[in-house]
Amino acid sequence: MAAFAKLDSYKAWIGFEEAKRIGQELTHRLSSLGFGICSEVRASDLAPNTLASCDNSIGSSRVDPKQGWPLIGARADETRTSVVTGSRLLEIDQEFTRVALFGGVYNNYLALKRVLEVAAQLSVERVFCLGDMGGFGPHPNRCFPLLQDSGVICMAGNYDLALARGEEDCGCGYSDPRDNHFAQISYDYTFQKTSPGNKRWLGRLPEAIRFRLGPRQVHLCHGSPRRTNEFLWASNSPNHLLEKFLTDYDADVMACTHTGIKWQRALQPERQFINVGVIGRPENDGTTHVWFCLLTCEKGDVSCEFVPLAYGYENLANEMRAEELPSEFIQTVETGWWTTCLEIMPGKERRSGRY
Repeated sequence: MAAFAKLDSYKAWIGFEEAKRIGQELTHRLSSLGFGICSEVRASDLAPNTLASCDNSIGSSRVDPKQGWPLIGARADETRTSVVTGSRLLEIDQEFTRVALFGGVYNNYLALKRVLEVAAQLSVERVFCLGDMGGFGPHPNRCFPLLQDSGVICMAGNYDLALARGEEDCGCGYSDPRDNHFAQISYDYTFQKTSPGNKRWLGRLPEAIRFRLGPRQVHLCHGSPRRTNEFLWASNSPNHLLEKFLTDYDADVMACTHTGIKWQRALQPERQFINVGVIGRPENDGTTHVWFCLLTCEKGDVSCEFVPLAYGYENLANEMRAEELPSEFIQTVETGWWTTCLEIMPGKERRSGRY
């Protein structure tokens, strides 16, 4: 497959074809100087231990959660991504009709296990994780086998990039000292407890994923398509910005996470922007459940459904206490109200919570 550079940083200004031309020229020039800028994102990198006995047919019946979803197809396994701006794109050359999306695992392996069970019961053809495996919860290494063995297609969030690169903080994008204080406690714990092998696996993940849902093009990112740790809240994300993202990245549907609160916006013509929320902690709504997103395409129309997920939050809270994680984190798990990461929230979202 020909080398291809997707210059996300410039594409908003100069358009897709011009960005492609510049990328190809840069690829040629840097290669001639001995720089290897083209790397491959392979299915084996994303889900190395998936059991091959799963049914690989589209529209198949329920998936056994103990076996998981099959690896993406052979053509996707050959997908290349050019590393010019530092981001990596995985383009999957398969068409689906129903998929599950979730973000922000935050070490919550109990919620992750439940998501995979429910997704299998809903007969989804693929499960995608939009990044941030670590942070907040206990026992980081327990999430990785669940993601890998189940065939979940994962992308990197800011937390994953920071862990892989050995950064000093999570790069979450907070500006308030209190937010950063608790973020640092969480990151230091997660960095210490995450194995070197799992950090290397995080470092191989793409930073964006594209696939087709019926005839519609879907683009997955973490914070936004232009910045991994950008916060896109429902109250301060105007339609014209979301429409520009969709146009610039040639997408009918775009989905992100990072904020921790789900929302969906229908845009013209027949386009959607979705924040899938997170499964790692409640949504600051006074309930203990978490959420994931179900996308379904019927007769060319894409529908978005947010699915509430109950899990053993009491067990998670007890494990957090045993690991001596902050009581503020435990309170959020047990009550459904955020006690940290509050200052980054816009006024409307902040007023909907308790604190």
